[in-house]
Amino acid sequence: MRLLIVHRRTLILAAALIMALIVGLIVLLLGSNSLRILEVAAPSGDERQVPIYSVQMQERRVALTFDATWGAEYTAQLLQVLDEEDVTATFFLTNIWMDDYPDYTRKIWDAGHEIGLHTANHPDLTTLSADVIREELEDNHAMVQSLCSEAEPHLFRPPFGSYNDEVIRITRDELDLTPVQWSIDSLDWREVTADYVYNRVTTLLHPGAIVLFHNNAQPTAEALPDILRYLRDNDYEVTPLAELLHPEPYEVDHRGRQIPKNKTTE
Repeated sequence: MRLLIVHRRTLILAAALIMALIVGLIVLLLGSNSLRILEVAAPSGDERQVPIYSVQMQERRVALTFDATWGAEYTAQLLQVLDEEDVTATFFLTNIWMDDYPDYTRKIWDAGHEIGLHTANHPDLTTLSADVIREELEDNHAMVQSLCSEAEPHLFRPPFGSYNDEVIRITRDELDLTPVQWSIDSLDWREVTADYVYNRVTTLLHPGAIVLFHNNAQPTAEALPDILRYLRDNDYEVTPLAELLHPEPYEVDHRGRQIPKNKTTE
């Protein structure tokens, strides 16, 4: 009997070590945000609220999104490439970025790109009270409209990809915003090459993908022309994120996929 107990303990320890190695390998290959992806992908019975990570569809359509919080050294280059390729993207802007670059904010809007909210000060919203969360988003919305009066942002991306049920409830139910994440992280915020960004995005590409870039990432500025060429050559259409999303009614499953509901069955 003692031998059997020891054997069971050995098996349990071995299983735990194997699981740790698997998680470590995923983090190494996909980056730190893979932990959040694993968390979303895990089936749960607690009705956890999640933002939209991707859109379920058969059509080869994707959205390219750019977060802007610090710096604008490569923004003009990005806008030029997008203009030359006649591609419309979505930019998530913070107040601290718009304070420093009001002219670029206007250029983004005037070029026909979509503007989404990324909070006023780029905090981790899960550490804030409900009142401060509302203030971050309301101030963010007000500043976008102060610089681009015609804009009416409805999309929201939480800083650091960090959220909880309270963040989703406030943004979705109280502020009438659509919280979104991404299904492909270019990892351009790391010290990587343009080739790395290109290979990562094109390898992970899928219909209904939401691709995360940053406006001040040199690898993305260098890789973007080749990425757009790859998309065109493989019959992918790039649309603003709002146009990629399904209209109501829809549901978001535990993996963050936005799935349209069949109106005839309701």
